Formats: sequence, structure tokens, C-alpha cells
Amino acid sequence: MHSNLVIDPGKIFRLFSGDSEISPFHDYYANEQTLLRNCSGRLFVHYNGEDLVRTYWALRKKAIICDTPERPLEISGPDSVTFLQMIFSRDVSKLKVGRGFYTISCTHGGGTFMDGILFKLSDNKFWFVQPDGDMATWMLAHSDGFAINIRDPKSRVLQVQGPKSYEIMHAISKGAIDHNFGYYHSGFFRIGEQQVFVSRTGWTGELGYEIYTLGNSTDYFQLWKTLLETGEPLGLMFSSMQAMNTRRIEAGILDSGGDFDISVSPFEVGLGRFIDTQKGQFIGSKALKTKPRERLLYGLISENLVPAAGFSIIDSENITVAKVTAGTFSPHFKTGIGYARFSNSGSWIGKQLKIVSNGGSKGYCEIVELPFYDTKKELPKKKL
Repeated sequence: MHSNLVIDPGKIFRLFSGDSEISPFHDYYANEQTLLRNCSGRLFVHYNGEDLVRTYWALRKKAIICDTPERPLEISGPDSVTFLQMIFSRDVSKLKVGRGFYTISCTHGGGTFMDGILFKLSDNKFWFVQPDGDMATWMLAHSDGFAINIRDPKSRVLQVQGPKSYEIMHAISKGAIDHNFGYYHSGFFRIGEQQVFVSRTGWTGELGYEIYTLGNSTDYFQLWKTLLETGEPLGLMFSSMQAMNTRRIEAGILDSGGDFDISVSPFEVGLGRFIDTQKGQFIGSKALKTKPRERLLYGLISENLVPAAGFSIIDSENITVAKVTAGTFSPHFKTGIGYARFSNSGSWIGKQLKIVSNGGSKGYCEIVELPFYDTKKELPKKKL
């Protein structure tokens, strides 16, 4: 899995516009087929030349490691809880040290601006891990009058996901990460003689962990070497975001900016359960009270056309009623699956509709509930 190939960053940067960070792990896996994309101001591996079906099954049956573009932000200070109560939809006052939860930040108009995981590191220190977008600017714009500090801890995030992930993490932490380290638990651990932050979370719907480096104090090569030396005998494989994307669609996990944006409320994309209506006011709370509760986003299955973002969903009267926000071929179901976001609410479940690609290819799809697989979401939170 370690590559001795020297990659010329100049050749990669010409694929993109704007400034972006190349991961400090990049040289350990990159090859001639590496394709990078930009997310949250960081370049990540969209595709690395791997057999995507093989990598998918490694994720499902063993374990994968993925170098992600997630960007943690640190919020600290005596007013941090009060400030974060205003920013996020869930009750931050209930979050305990060493725990995290999924939460949403809304616009003043009730649109879905950002999602991510909020971790409580100490009484007045939090990390918010964002998938994309400029959350730092949003927070700074609303920080006047609060005794807080917002900074970038310069942390890079590795995901170790799959059924064998616990064995790997238990071994590299010398037993410190054990069966008591539950879903959404987090904390600092020593791995390979250096400290990192670890959470039991992920983007795959599988049992998994995320490892957060600590800026310049991290020996990136040693961390990567430790993970591979321990993980490869257990079947650990490197994965680009492609294989993870297939599994996250099966799991019904939404992608910020792709599956939802500020034009829709959390209720309309099935995230209403993450709006704590009892916590008091937060940004967007007043507007959300008047927003419709009907859902607009559903799953779709297409046997004769693999869906992709931008495809049109058309009814029997040849009216475009929805757009595909994400799609993939599922090796598990052996068919095309994806998400469809409808223009209007309705009784869409079970409907047979036409699907048309951006190039004009046509097929049929059935609208279904999410998630496609592990409908009770038991895999990532199972007791060990």
C-alpha cells in the first residue's frame, strides 16, 4: 500500500482552480492514476486506480483506510457552549466531555447550511468536524459579543472503517481503545508512541473510527506505517472516496452541498430528528417553525441505468418531478441506487418513474425509503 513513487504536485494542481492543501499522507498511496478533488479547501483522493468492487467488499467484510478532506474547527472559551447553542440545531448543553453528536447549522431562513460532528474535548473546548464549506467564516460572522476563540487545529482525518476496524484500533492503541469505547465516543490516545484524537464515527454506515492528527506534532509517516503494519494482516486496504461513497449511499448518509443545500430545510431532506425544538432559539429556529414538514428526498433503485447527480426523474405526464443528487452501482444489490430530490411533496414511495441521464439515456426507477441497507443503522453502533 505504501508507494515509493514521487508525485509532482504541479501536475496535480493544474487539475484545479484556487489554493488547496495536499494531504501530508499523499505520497504514501499516490500513483499515476490518482485523481484528486477539492473539498473544504483540501485535496482528497476521488479515485486511486483501485478495483472499486474489491475495495467495497474490503469495507464490508474487512477494513479500509481513507484519507479524507474533513476539516476540524476548534471553538473554545467561557462562552463556547452559549455560542454553539446559537449556531447548531441540537442542545449542546447536554453534550458530555468525551462524546460527540451529529448536528446541523441552519441559515436564518431555515435552510440547511452545514452538517457535521461536534465533539466536546473539555468543559469549554469543542471540535466541530465539517465535511465542506466555509464554517469558520460563518462562525466568525456571528461571534461578536461572545468570549470565544475559533481556530484551525491543522488536523488531518483518516477513517478506518469496516468489521475489522475494532481489532486494528484495539491493537494500535495497545488495548486503550476497547469495547467500552462506544458509538460517538471520542478521546486522545497514543498510537505508535504519539498522541492523536480518535472518535468512533465514520461516513460508511459500518463499524468504524476516525483518527485526527495534531498538526505539526504528528509524525505522519510513522502513523501511516503503524496503521498499515497492524492493519494489512487483517485485510486493511486503502480506499479512495469512491468506494466509501457507494457504501454511504447504501447507508442513507447525506452529503452536504450535494444532497442538500440552503434551498431546503432539514425536514425536507429527512433530517428533522436533528432539530431540537425544546432547546430555545438558534439561528434559523424561528423560520423552521413555519417550514413544511413533508420530505422531498428519497431513495431510488434503477435496474437498467446507474443514476448519477443531475439525472432527471420524470413522471407519466413527462414532467420532471425530481433530480438525482447522488448515485452509484451497488455491488450488494447488483443494481443502480441513488437519491432523488423532488420539487414537491407527495406519495412518492413505490412509484415507478422514468429516469433520464444528462446524455439522454433513459430507464426506469422505483422510489424507495432510505436507507437501502441496515435499515435500523445497527452496524456502526453495535456493542463489541
